Amino acid sequence: MSHALISCQLPPDIDPTKAPLAYGARAIPKLNEELNDFDNLQTRQRALMALCDVTHNPEFISEAINNSIVDSLKHLLNDADDVVRMKSTEVLFIISGHAIGRDAINENGVISPLSSLFDDKCKEVRENAHKTIEMCTMPVPGPEGVVKCGLIPILIKKLPEEEDVIKELILDTLHKCIRVDANQALTNNAMHVLKELLQHKTSSIRAKAARDIMELCFPLAGKDAAVNLGVVKLLTPLLKDDSTEVKAQSAAAIMTISITTQGKKEALKCDVLPALIENLQDECSQVRLNSEKAITTLSEAPEGRSSLLNHLNKVKALEHDNESAAVSDASKGGNVSSKDL
Repeated sequence: MSHALISCQLPPDIDPTKAPLAYGARAIPKLNEELNDFDNLQTRQRALMALCDVTHNPEFISEAINNSIVDSLKHLLNDADDVVRMKSTEVLFIISGHAIGRDAINENGVISPLSSLFDDKCKEVRENAHKTIEMCTMPVPGPEGVVKCGLIPILIKKLPEEEDVIKELILDTLHKCIRVDANQALTNNAMHVLKELLQHKTSSIRAKAARDIMELCFPLAGKDAAVNLGVVKLLTPLLKDDSTEVKAQSAAAIMTISITTQGKKEALKCDVLPALIENLQDECSQVRLNSEKAITTLSEAPEGRSSLLNHLNKVKALEHDNESAAVSDASKGGNVSSKDL
């Protein structure tokens, strides 16, 4: 005779690490209640696991924001449990991928609590925090909100000591924040910190450091700092880097620095012209364009014009650049001509 046996195991399609979703409109409010269950760690963890899944669906983002999920996550950033902090920052990162999510993060004052996690012992928590803040600088006025929270000095301080993957996130965040307040970055030693990264083993970090230096050099104080710290000397060999992005950003930085007379003298002293002229024939249009602009700037100096006499044909050849209209237009509109020489 057969007997009915009830298994103690969960059905195969049930994940015990995630909170089961309530039906329909009750799903998000129920998860929010579980996020605020401070007496049961497992309940909070399971709610966060489920929330990570549902927020990947854009339909749930607006509902989550309307149900004060962002405010609940803000309080969980100080939780003693590593998993809770990690998953809370992960959900915030997912939400920050949407405009309404970034607005909610700014309006709920989440940026400052997130920045307190830059010192977290858990690497994943730190990385998620940086990823979220970098996303929050995407639209205007996103960078202004980050700058107002006083994050520029903190980011510059963390840049030399963080792991490479987080270094890149910091460089991306600083790139947008420097556009808002370059002087604040300069007064907090940003030029010196970025200068050291020009020799980093990772090409993407070298490229982003050169890009941020270019942004720093838009104010006169930045150009002067670059000259005084010998930044051009480190940028010069990068014009021959294996990475096209490094070459493009280095040429752009040199172009910006050499706008001033002192910058021109420093660039010519470092003998940047041969590498810039060689890059006029690079396969990457951005390398050609930035090198052309740097050469145009340097040609304003008598020494620069004299050095370009033997290479005028290479410069003028860019007028017929069929691959990039920007390169061709720049050549026709701003390049050095034989009359100038």
